[in-house]
Amino acid sequence: MPTAQLGRGQIGSMRHPHDRPDIASFYHLSARSVSETACQGTACFVARRLNPSCWLQASLQLPRVYCLGKCFMAPASGADEGRPNVEIHASQGVILDRIAHGGARTLAEYSRSGAYPTLEKALGETPEKIIRMIEVSGLRGRGGAGFPTGRKWRAVSQQSSAEKFVIANADEGDPGAYVDRFILEEDPHCLLEALAIAGYAVGASKGYVYLRNEYPKAHTVLQRAIAEARAHGMLGAHILESNFSFDVEEVLGLGSYVCGEETALISSIEGKRPEVSARPPYPTERGLYGKPTLVNNVETLATIPWIVANGGDAYQALGFSKSRGTKVVSLNSLFRRPGLYEVEFGISIHQIVYDLGGGLKTDAIRGVMVGGPLAGIIPPHLFDTPFGFEQLRAIGASVGHGGFIAFDARTSIPDLVHHVFAFGAHESCGKCTPCRLGSRRVERILQRILENGHAPAGAKTEWTSLVSALAVTSLCGLGVGLAEFADSVSRYYGEELEPCFR
Repeated sequence: MPTAQLGRGQIGSMRHPHDRPDIASFYHLSARSVSETACQGTACFVARRLNPSCWLQASLQLPRVYCLGKCFMAPASGADEGRPNVEIHASQGVILDRIAHGGARTLAEYSRSGAYPTLEKALGETPEKIIRMIEVSGLRGRGGAGFPTGRKWRAVSQQSSAEKFVIANADEGDPGAYVDRFILEEDPHCLLEALAIAGYAVGASKGYVYLRNEYPKAHTVLQRAIAEARAHGMLGAHILESNFSFDVEEVLGLGSYVCGEETALISSIEGKRPEVSARPPYPTERGLYGKPTLVNNVETLATIPWIVANGGDAYQALGFSKSRGTKVVSLNSLFRRPGLYEVEFGISIHQIVYDLGGGLKTDAIRGVMVGGPLAGIIPPHLFDTPFGFEQLRAIGASVGHGGFIAFDARTSIPDLVHHVFAFGAHESCGKCTPCRLGSRRVERILQRILENGHAPAGAKTEWTSLVSALAVTSLCGLGVGLAEFADSVSRYYGEELEPCFR
């Protein structure tokens, strides 16, 4: 079937999000191949003693590159290859079913009919019924915020604009998380089918996948999947002989953590400097090119075909409390059994750490960072906490993207705080003052502590005010997450940090 001409850009093509040198300078990988890099992410930092030479390469590398999606084999370089352990520990495998059985990279492996069966079912229903199904399911965003997915879909569907967009946020930059990478590499048609279903439900005819450059294999697999889907009439004009037309373009990022934030991501696709924008208006009202835009992350979208096939009630029956369904957790290399595990919400942190991960292979565990470095640390005495959005929030932590970064006694708290704030300072878009200046200042305070054994005079008061400013006045989750991390350290590991300020 010929490709439909559906609007801006060459739909189905791949492009980089910049043309001008002043914009290209914002990114970290504009002139470098990923294979030439070493990872400086948090999972690699806490495991640095497992491969000192690799970590030395990463620590000397400029500009820094945070997270290559290889946390299960950290510390890692771009040249390293490997596949994590993949297991389902839920009553239903929603996300990892095909991946756990070796993957489905081609349309034939994905569907015996050579079509998208769930999309075909969705096209036989009204958009309203599909949105209602997502609302009933209780699905919440898997990218970090945990916002109700059905509410976001409805907000876009209610906009009267004749042109709307759907974006898959595949800029999985939280160090410690790598589920999106393997969905893209081993189950790409699930994402494409979900994008088409979302487009049908909200009234969009154009979709984008914003893919991070740190995942070169995912780029190759995705390009093939888009071409194959179009050739079989699953993308393009009049899909499955219906009145619905929808096509997808891939936009390849060039290395920037902040592009995982939806307003920065949208600016990047538009070819602008990818700085965070104040909200409202939200992208659901005024997003890409000023049009209503639905932005969901990869794991959220990969859940959609299962919900449409089995019903919202079936998904809502999984999980517990206000955290419904399943979530894939990514365990880092310090675990005895690192890898991807699909679990139902309600399982305890202790079960994930010890029953699934097997505890640590290096030393006794000191804590685990869930959802990336920009969230609170969970100390061992709180491991009985159920894995759920509200339950983790109550102890100053977060579900986030689902990455579990455990660390042992070989990583000191001052070292960890310095690493996290160095990451935040490096990845800040610079739009808001607290994040641009505050994160850098905290990094320098911790650097002085590490060099001299104590902080400069007045540093404790400055630390407190800077963390407070980050929490209250930051434009996006980067600054807020840094504050949550700092508060968690003070609350649970103050006995190790406080003496540094005396």
